[in-house]
Amino acid sequence: MKVLVVHAHPVEESFNTALRRTIVETLIRGGHDVRLLDLYAEGFSPALTRRERLDYHDPAINVTPVQAYVDQLHWAEGLVLVYPTWWYGMPAMLKGWFDRVWLPGVTFDVVPDQPIKPHKMSNIRRFAVVTTYGSPWWLVRFYLGDPVRKVLGRGVRRLMARDCRFDWHALYRMDDVGQPERAAFLAKVTAAFSRF
Repeated sequence: MKVLVVHAHPVEESFNTALRRTIVETLIRGGHDVRLLDLYAEGFSPALTRRERLDYHDPAINVTPVQAYVDQLHWAEGLVLVYPTWWYGMPAMLKGWFDRVWLPGVTFDVVPDQPIKPHKMSNIRRFAVVTTYGSPWWLVRFYLGDPVRKVLGRGVRRLMARDCRFDWHALYRMDDVGQPERAAFLAKVTAAFSRF
């Protein structure tokens, strides 16, 4: 399977980077064709410009500034996001990738006076998220309603193949867990991506 791994963390020595490295190595060992998009290392600009917003609904020109990223999406059969959850959401870098690259005509169609047409990214049949939280699981799930998981698993996944499988892997209380818990989570991630 052709898998695009999108990583969003600014610190190369972070646990999040260790997760990314583990995922990429595991997928390659499993025979997958893997492309890594490290948004921070690449210097991706997450801010939607004035011109991009004005051109947003015109599929004939909206992809011009981000064509290389759109090509990556069209190439992929699997998509993996690796990032830390900050303030109960995606880092601005990753959110900006969605804002600038997941455009009308690319990932969905907009027809006047009709609902948005999903499943434009039917080439993506597997979608996985690996993230870390500073908060405990009960706060994220029960008190806040797990907002990012819903956005990605219910909203973004809807733009992919109808039968796209969605996997969610999260380490909670990242700031408090020790090395044994981190090692156990890395092992869990390795096992999951060995079956990807």
